[in-house]
Amino acid sequence: MPIAQATPPEAHEILRRHPDAVYLDVRTEAEFEAGHPAGARNVPVLFVDPATRQPQPNGDFVAVVERHLPRTTKLVVGCQMGGRSQRACELLAAAGFTDLTNVFGGFGGARDESGRVVPGWRDAGLPVEQGTPAGAGYAELARKR
Repeated sequence: MPIAQATPPEAHEILRRHPDAVYLDVRTEAEFEAGHPAGARNVPVLFVDPATRQPQPNGDFVAVVERHLPRTTKLVVGCQMGGRSQRACELLAAAGFTDLTNVFGGFGGARDESGRVVPGWRDAGLPVEQGTPAGAGYAELARKR
């Protein structure tokens, strides 16, 4: 089954219409702390290996999400542009999550197949937070059982 796609303004509207929906930011902890959609939770799908500076899959990604969110939760999944979040949606769908939307354009923007610029969450003027609010950061979510 294909993953639903939404631009950042469409994702914001989904979150507005569905108060129980969750924006899942799958960027790194540093990216999340520097700025993220207001109310988002952070579970990175990849980590950057400090020695090689190469991305490595987060082997606990699905397990951490499963510990905190029922598989029926409406998840709006975003990253910087939309690629990592698409992969995260695929992993979550394979684990049985049923209501997934990938945010194409993510936080920083992207170009679609025709070359048109899709502004990211930040540039679309949508609500942004900085730092790591209690209960939203990966370190805390990964610890909680």
